[in-house]
Amino acid sequence: MRILDCGLVEYREALALQERLAAEIAAGNEEETLLLLEHPAVYTIGRGGDLANILDSTLPVERINRGGDVAWHGPGQLVGYPLVHLGRRGRDLHRWMRFLEEVLIATLVAFHIPAHRVAGQTGVWSSRGKIGFIGVGVRHWVTLHGFALNVCPDLRSYERINPCGLAGCAVSSMMMETQTPPSMAEVKHTAPVLFLQQVTKHLPRTPPPPSLVPR
Repeated sequence: MRILDCGLVEYREALALQERLAAEIAAGNEEETLLLLEHPAVYTIGRGGDLANILDSTLPVERINRGGDVAWHGPGQLVGYPLVHLGRRGRDLHRWMRFLEEVLIATLVAFHIPAHRVAGQTGVWSSRGKIGFIGVGVRHWVTLHGFALNVCPDLRSYERINPCGLAGCAVSSMMMETQTPPSMAEVKHTAPVLFLQQVTKHLPRTPPPPSLVPR
């Protein structure tokens, strides 16, 4: 699996890249890929999301084909788009979301920030609020979208939405949770290492069926 650090990328540009790579992975022409990036400030809303959860915004809003409700993306937030062929890793989307949560929890713990799940919710919480966000899609059993981790963003943009459709949801960042916050570069280095360790351990690839050779 390859890791691509894409830097700061407009949302629509990143979505087009995801869709192109996912199609190539599904066709067997490209290897699985983890895209790491940041976006200029934007709100996205998933398939079942309610626009009423955007309370007041001058930011662009992108309606997209993922699960979940309203999310904010912007500078200081690490976004990861793992393009993984679940058809070769168990075909379990629920397990995939729990896996992404574990990767975020492990990343936070690596920087001495305790983190946990909340029963009945998707994502990751720290002591001060929600800090990691999950929203996924799948096409031909190749995953799209993924996770977002608040490293050092301006959290004021969350005041204009109900994050993930949760009214009054407190939101946090790694900067808020520790007196020695890591840099974005440090998190970008650590998160993919943990991702690769976890995916190899918990979602191993199954070998493709043997080719039928005429006798």
